[in-house]
Amino acid sequence: MEAGTRVWSYEDAGDDPWILSEVVARGDDALTLKYVAGDLAGKQFTRPLDAAASKDGAKYVGVELANAPLSAADVAGGADSDMIALQHLHEPAILHAVSERYFRGEIYTWTGPVLIAVNPFQRLPLYTREILEAYRQEGLFRSQNLGDSSAKPLGPHVYSIADRSYRQMMSEGRKSQSILISGESGAGKTETTKIVMLYLTTLGSAHTEEPGPSEGSGEGGDEKLSIMERVLQSNPILEAFGNAKTLRNDNSSRFGKFIELGFNRAGILQGAKVQTYLLEKVRIGYHASGERNYHIFYQLLRGATEDQHHKYCFHDGLTGGLELANYFHLTGQGGAPQLREFTDEEGLKYTLKSMRSMGWGEERIDRVLGVIAGILHLGQVKFDSKDVGGQEVAQIADEKTVTDAAALLGVDREKLTTALTVRIMVTRGEEIRIDLSPDKAADARDALAKTIYGAMFLWVVKEVNTCIMWENDEDIRSSTGVLDIFGFESFAVNSFEQLCINFTNEALQQQFNKFIFKLEQEEYEREKITWAFIEFPDNQDCLDTIQARPKGVLAMLDDECKLGQRGSDENWAKRLNETYLPNKNQEVSDNTRYSATQMQQAKKVFCIRHFAGNVQYTAETNFLEKNRDEIPLTAKSLFEEDSSDLMKEIYDVQKDQSEDKDSSKGGPAKQKTVSQQFKAQLNSLIEMVEATDPHYIRCLKPNDAAKPKLMTRKRLTEQLRYGGVLEAVRVARMGYPVRLDHSGFFKRYRMLLPSVSEETLPWSMEDEDAQKLCIKFLDIVLEEGAKPINYANADGSMSRANKIRKAQRQPEPMDFPKTDVQLGLTKVFMRKGPHDKLEQHRVFHQNAAVKLIQSWIRCLQQERRYLIMGDAALTIERWYRGCMGRARWWRLRGEQAGLLLTNHFRMQINRRKYDRSRRGTIRLQAQHRGRAVRKVNACTKIQSFQRMRVHNVAFTKLRSAVIAIQCCVRRAGAKKAFDQLKKEQKDVGKLKQHNVKLKQEMASLRAMLQAQAADKAGKAESEKAIAEKQTEIDRLEARIAELEAELEAEKENVKRLEDDVNVQKTNNKRLSESLEYQKELAARAPAGSASPVPHQRKHSRGSSGTAVPTEKVVEAVVVGATVTPEALAMHRAEVARLEEQLEEERRMSRAARIEVKNLRAAMVDKGVVDFTASTEISDNVSEMSGSEMDRSDIPTPSELDSMRAKEDNIRPVLDDLKSSVSDYFPMIRRGYVGEEKEGDAPEVVTSGWQHDIASRREREEGLRDEVRVFETKVKKFYPLLEEGVDVTVWQLNKSSEVGVDGPVGEEFAVKSSSMTLKLHRRGDLLVQTVLTFNSTGGYLSKALGRRRDRAAHEPLPLNDILEVKAGCVGFDHAELPSSSSKKGKSSKVKSENMQSSLFLTIQATPTPMASSRSYILRLKSRSTRNDLLSGLRGILADLQVYEGLSISQIQTPAGQQARRSPGAGPNPFMGRGDITVPLAEVHDLINREREGYDRLLLTMLQGSSDLKEKEDEMLTLRGKLHQSMAECAEKDKTQANDSKLIMQLSKKLETLLMENEDLRDNNDRLNQRLVQVECEKMNS
Repeated sequence: MEAGTRVWSYEDAGDDPWILSEVVARGDDALTLKYVAGDLAGKQFTRPLDAAASKDGAKYVGVELANAPLSAADVAGGADSDMIALQHLHEPAILHAVSERYFRGEIYTWTGPVLIAVNPFQRLPLYTREILEAYRQEGLFRSQNLGDSSAKPLGPHVYSIADRSYRQMMSEGRKSQSILISGESGAGKTETTKIVMLYLTTLGSAHTEEPGPSEGSGEGGDEKLSIMERVLQSNPILEAFGNAKTLRNDNSSRFGKFIELGFNRAGILQGAKVQTYLLEKVRIGYHASGERNYHIFYQLLRGATEDQHHKYCFHDGLTGGLELANYFHLTGQGGAPQLREFTDEEGLKYTLKSMRSMGWGEERIDRVLGVIAGILHLGQVKFDSKDVGGQEVAQIADEKTVTDAAALLGVDREKLTTALTVRIMVTRGEEIRIDLSPDKAADARDALAKTIYGAMFLWVVKEVNTCIMWENDEDIRSSTGVLDIFGFESFAVNSFEQLCINFTNEALQQQFNKFIFKLEQEEYEREKITWAFIEFPDNQDCLDTIQARPKGVLAMLDDECKLGQRGSDENWAKRLNETYLPNKNQEVSDNTRYSATQMQQAKKVFCIRHFAGNVQYTAETNFLEKNRDEIPLTAKSLFEEDSSDLMKEIYDVQKDQSEDKDSSKGGPAKQKTVSQQFKAQLNSLIEMVEATDPHYIRCLKPNDAAKPKLMTRKRLTEQLRYGGVLEAVRVARMGYPVRLDHSGFFKRYRMLLPSVSEETLPWSMEDEDAQKLCIKFLDIVLEEGAKPINYANADGSMSRANKIRKAQRQPEPMDFPKTDVQLGLTKVFMRKGPHDKLEQHRVFHQNAAVKLIQSWIRCLQQERRYLIMGDAALTIERWYRGCMGRARWWRLRGEQAGLLLTNHFRMQINRRKYDRSRRGTIRLQAQHRGRAVRKVNACTKIQSFQRMRVHNVAFTKLRSAVIAIQCCVRRAGAKKAFDQLKKEQKDVGKLKQHNVKLKQEMASLRAMLQAQAADKAGKAESEKAIAEKQTEIDRLEARIAELEAELEAEKENVKRLEDDVNVQKTNNKRLSESLEYQKELAARAPAGSASPVPHQRKHSRGSSGTAVPTEKVVEAVVVGATVTPEALAMHRAEVARLEEQLEEERRMSRAARIEVKNLRAAMVDKGVVDFTASTEISDNVSEMSGSEMDRSDIPTPSELDSMRAKEDNIRPVLDDLKSSVSDYFPMIRRGYVGEEKEGDAPEVVTSGWQHDIASRREREEGLRDEVRVFETKVKKFYPLLEEGVDVTVWQLNKSSEVGVDGPVGEEFAVKSSSMTLKLHRRGDLLVQTVLTFNSTGGYLSKALGRRRDRAAHEPLPLNDILEVKAGCVGFDHAELPSSSSKKGKSSKVKSENMQSSLFLTIQATPTPMASSRSYILRLKSRSTRNDLLSGLRGILADLQVYEGLSISQIQTPAGQQARRSPGAGPNPFMGRGDITVPLAEVHDLINREREGYDRLLLTMLQGSSDLKEKEDEMLTLRGKLHQSMAECAEKDKTQANDSKLIMQLSKKLETLLMENEDLRDNNDRLNQRLVQVECEKMNS
């Protein structure tokens, strides 16, 4: 280090650790320097001499030599692309090189086998399709040892390391590869992983015919996505559910994942598998300010549609003006910031598109989003406090929130409430329920949300694996794994998650050390080659501190968890300190990895020194709870019982991962802790990586602000140290990257010395020392490489091989230091330079040999082509001469035919003139005759109308008179009936009879309801309704019986009162007569007569004619003396009032009878019972509603007329049930004469082609156009059927015995076979044509382009086809058997067979083994079925027309009919030789018209048959539809009738109760009156 030398000086303070300086002076013990750049430029300082390094040369503390600046040409040539090419390789040199390339936009740099990737925080044009293709081609040429050695290699790129892993995987060993991507959060690991997967999937699908991302089906496409697209589309789903925004990164992966891509032997991608590690579930319940929860929550809240807002209960009106993302508790803790790269609305669309690409249906997507919404609502649950027994207990504050959450999650609401507010513990088989406080309930809510989301994430990963996973493990020859793992973390407060993450990085660093350092040194030492040993850090002691049993941190944490409720974070921290710090005042463990000061021990804090630095962990952050991660018993009950299918699937996935099924045999599986699960996953990952060839990508984060073109050199230096990049660079520069065994080395490069003889250097290694032979080969190679190249022989000639070698680009001479190739005991170690030169010469000689072989093959090909072309030329010349002669002969024949045709045309012209004149004459005669006939018809019609009018008037008058007479007679009869009814109503006996009839009516109603209940016996609801109605009727009947008993009692009282009144009247009459008689005697008697008493007795005896006791006469006189006229008047008024009450009772009885009649009429209206089955109640009553049950008078005649009018409304319903005379004779309605006439609709002429026409000409033109289109379509079917149509075939053979009409057996010769139906011609005639059934190739055959024309079934000649019909004729299409015995596939085939419109049936002729054969074909679409149906019928019509018998009346003259195939031209030699007129063409035209007419007739016959079958089928379906509609209407009527009946009976009961109360009051008043009368008698 002389004065003026540029060096790097280390500065501990500031953001730049290494500052460019210049040597000012060099002393014995110190070095004087000055700053060159920056704010301190020109300032001098000193650095002391490093005494420890002085033995190897003068080295100063914190000073490293700087490399010379690169020129512009060196920079353009990529001199700094690989840092092993730097002159001085150390930390500041690497830092400076990475920084310079970063600011030039070159973010990738090689450091030996490790690729450094710096996050640019901006979009760079480094990943276009052109760049990807360039790296792919370079890798392909490099793997084949092709390409231009002088061409500039491509720079470092993530594509390079992905291509290297793929090429090594496809090499001879076919060893699996792994790409490990590591770095801090925000360093770009996720994006790098996606780029690597894109490149690998592109290479894996390059040899297939599957469409790429731009060629495949997009949104809404029907084609299935390729494997490549499905693998790439899985990333958005995993990012939506597993990524979140942190303070360092907007799209930080909060879980680790290992994606394994499986390839077959040909290198084609077969599928992928995703394995995840340690999802950060604690983010569900809490995230810091400025951070966000997982993306899927915000995507759903901000990107949901209005319908989804309503479906998921996102009510914007309840947020108080806040955005939904800020309103919900789980998403609004950090302020719900927006992302910088993309919006949440776009993210939801992209996520939904990826879900659909994975094959998820809309129902499954809706259920998944519903669970996410349910978790959001679960976070909104709040708790109130209530006092229960002096203890604070939580209760739900808002029941609606819990209801919404339970509905969206698909769980039971009550069990969800229990899981939130109750904790269940099982102790010694007993279940203990503990009510939670509000704070504990909130923790239980967050724990339940974390459990559901964690299980949901595992289920999503499982479903993604199901979609992208390869089908068969045997197809996977090798694989490439991509590891995207979380980087090293150290925060202010570190908990269980940070310990697991840093433990993972320790294990990966250990593996990295083994691969880069330990393996290199062990390999070189084992082979005993010259190698400078380098010390490297080994962190195995740190791994033992964390995981080793029994003193590992995680091991003791598991032991503490096993203690149950006795374990705690405090006890665990105390055990750690006692284990690692046993001595008093000890603060650092013996292995220096564990440390804790006295203050930290008091705060339950400990430190672990990782490879990246010392990290402080706080024990009292729920280490035990996070490690247990147990699902409470209430949550288990919630998930296992009364939950939706999706929740059960999610819980099963969680249970499979968390349970330790190998822990106890025969008993229930134990719950594994999170650390046990994580260690098992990590060990599996390390084993997988060690079993593969690893490739490393170290992602660096230039700054924490995530800004482009900004680099914090101190942060970058820390990442370079922690990533082990410096040691990797040193090893890669000093080592030998290329290694081959001795035999492989000699066999590969012996061809480089073709001119060396066998005696000098043998071609085989048999019986030779491999190491010595390789040394000899190396010496000869270096010796030959030093000589000039001369391809000429001694005589100056040159062989063809040497000419080819001379014409090629010459490789670089093989002059390299011998020390660059080290020969070990079993391997040959080479540096990159010698290896490249040897490979160039090997490719050079291979290309020369290949070109020599190609020249010979091309010579043979050209010779064969010359002979073939000579023979073809002679054949063409002969054919041309024959064509010329035939053409001259045809010209002569044409001239002769032209003369004949001219004469024929002249004859036709004259004939047309004659025909035109004849037709005109006939038309004129027809018009004249028609006019005369129409006149006669018009006169006849007028006369007929006049006669009809006269008779009609007479008939109308007669009918009106008959109606008037009928009305008079009916009116008289009605009046008579009405008078009779009035008389009957006043009779008490009749009232009893009517009550009996009322009981009969109730009995009939009961029987009707029982019959109705019998009809509904199959339904539980109907049975319940019938039971209720029966109970109601029984109660009404009992109440009616009570009312009748009370009525009888009241009638007895009335009768008794009437008897008393009659006795009173008789006594009064007798008393009055006695008084009159005594007055007469007193007037006649003398003054001195005897006393009146004996005389009175005598007179009484004599006047009455009988002996009357004296006591009775006296009593009568006494009573008569007490009855005053006022009392007698009052008694008469009371009797009148009782008579009115009796009359009122009769009226109520009549009303009840009318109500029963109305109910029965309504039942008849509803069609429940027959009208004729009712009892004899007067028909002249009207319907009465509940409001008409008041006390009213007897209906008047006008009301009876209205009743009859209402009765007429019921009769149309009865007419539907039975036929009457009016069905056969016209009804005579009152007040109407004549018949009603409906308006005539305008006549519209229509055709069968669904368009309106106005004239016959238009109809004919439309028909002609449609026929032409139809014929063209049928003709185009020939080539389509010759190419083949994919169908599914069933062959049904039916056999019958002799003398038995019905079929004996049915057998399917072919069951659900996928075949290709083709039309195969064996000759010129259609009779020789057959339908072949060829098997279709599988997926592999289609992918490889192989054709399979192997016949899968015997062909079917067209001549054997009897008819072709649409649909599945002769067998139910839904019951067709399948060829597979698997249940799932059979059900799938049955679901496809449900569409009858896809079937076609071909009826074939019988065989000796089958009385009938049927070929049932199922096509992929209805249009294809219709085309095949029309085409086959057209072919059969052509077969009938051209090669069968003519069916029309148009016939060819005898001797002129000839067989010809469809499409054949006219035969000019068809006529006889003695005819001079060319009638052959005329006959040919007539034949074509006849053929077309015959074809049309056949098609019409088949169409008519199909139409008739479809009409019969439609009629059957219509009948079933009408029957179903009638049954539905009958049920509706019955339900309406039941409800109406119940209402009417309830109203009737209410009326009867009211009347019973009135009767009871009247009875009480009568009793009081009788008591008063008796009292008055006794007093008097």
